[in-house]
Amino acid sequence: MIGANGHGRWHRRVIGPLHDSGRLRLVALVDPRPIEEEPAAPVPAGTRIFTDHRAMLAEVAPEVVVICTPPHTHLPIARDAVTAGADLLLEKPPVLSSNEHEELAGALATTGRVAQVGFQALGSAALTALTDAATTGRLGTVTGIATVAAWQRPDAYYARAPWAGRRLLDGRPVLDGALANPLAHAVMQCLAVAEAVTGQPVEPATVEVERYRVRPIEVDDTAVLRLRPVAGPPIVAAVTLAGEDFIAGEVIVTGTEGRAVLEYPTDRLWLSGEAGPRVVPGRQGLLENLLAHRADRRVPLIAPLARTAAFTAVLTAVQAAPEPTLLGGDLVDPVGEGTQRVLRIRGVNAVLRRAAEHGELPSESGVPWAVAPWRVTTPE
Repeated sequence: MIGANGHGRWHRRVIGPLHDSGRLRLVALVDPRPIEEEPAAPVPAGTRIFTDHRAMLAEVAPEVVVICTPPHTHLPIARDAVTAGADLLLEKPPVLSSNEHEELAGALATTGRVAQVGFQALGSAALTALTDAATTGRLGTVTGIATVAAWQRPDAYYARAPWAGRRLLDGRPVLDGALANPLAHAVMQCLAVAEAVTGQPVEPATVEVERYRVRPIEVDDTAVLRLRPVAGPPIVAAVTLAGEDFIAGEVIVTGTEGRAVLEYPTDRLWLSGEAGPRVVPGRQGLLENLLAHRADRRVPLIAPLARTAAFTAVLTAVQAAPEPTLLGGDLVDPVGEGTQRVLRIRGVNAVLRRAAEHGELPSESGVPWAVAPWRVTTPE
C-alpha cells in the first residue's frame, strides 16, 4: 500500500478484512510520514513500513500494489510498480492526460501487468440496473446523459496538502479541481452509461467547459462541462464544491420514452413509472475483483485502465483551459468560521440543475456571472 495515510486509510479498511481472512497478505505500507493509526484496520504484525516506494519494491517484491498518492505522482509510481512485477489498484484520477494514459498503457502491455482504477462506483449493481434500462428500450432512445452534484468543502480542505487546489506543482500538472478529483466519479458514471448505450468507448468530438472558483486557488471548485461524442448522446456534468443545499450526485439519463435518475453514492435508482427511488443493493469491491481476475483471467476487471481513456481525455481538455473565473462579492456567502468556513454561491444549485436538465451551459441560459466556455474540438 503506497500512500497509507489520508485517503489511504480507507483502502486499509478494505485490505484489513481480506488480510484477516487469508485472501491476501499485507506485506508493506509506504508513506513519507509516520503511519497514522486506523482503529478499524490495525497494522498486522509483520507488515513492514517504508518511506520510499522504490526501497519497498526492491526488498518486498509485492504481487499487488495499491497506489493512493497525489494524482501527479501516479504515473512514475505506477511505472515503477509494474516494472517490479506488480498488478495495480490505482486511485482516481489514474493519470492527468491522454499522453500519460498512453504511457501507462504501454508499460502495462510491456510488463504484462494489469491496472484497476479506483472508480469504485462502477462496481455498483445500481449502475448495471441503470444501463440495463438504457439499453433495453425502457427509456426509448437515449437523448441525453447528465450529472449534477453540489458539495461543500471548507477552508481546511484546501490546506490538506501542498498540491490541494493547485494546477501545477514543481512543474507537473496536478489539476486538483472538482471535475478531476472529488467529483470525478460523477463524470465517470456518465461515461460508463454512454459506453453501454453505444456499445463502444466514448470518443469525444467536442468538449466545452465553464470553470469557476470562489477562493484564490488555481483550479475549479464549480464547473459545467458538455461533451459531444463522435457517437451517442451528449453528456453534461454540472458540479460544485460551493453548493447551497447538498446534492450527493445524480446521474440523469433522458430518453424519448422515459427518464432515470441514479444517486450514485447511495445506489438509489428512480426509473420512469416507479413510485419513487429504490436502493439497488450490491457493490463489488475493486480490490476483491482484482484478486479474482488474477486468479482467473476470464473474470473481467470492473475498471481497467482502458475503460478510463475517455475520462482522461476530459482531463486533457480541462487541463488546457484557462484559469477558472473568480466569483465573489454579494454572489458568495461565507458560512462558519476558521478552518471549517465554507463558501456558497447564491443560486448555484438551480444553475447546475438547469444545466443538467436542459443540456445548456450557464452562459447559454442567461446566468449573469457566467463566462464563455473553453472549447476543444477533436480533429477528424
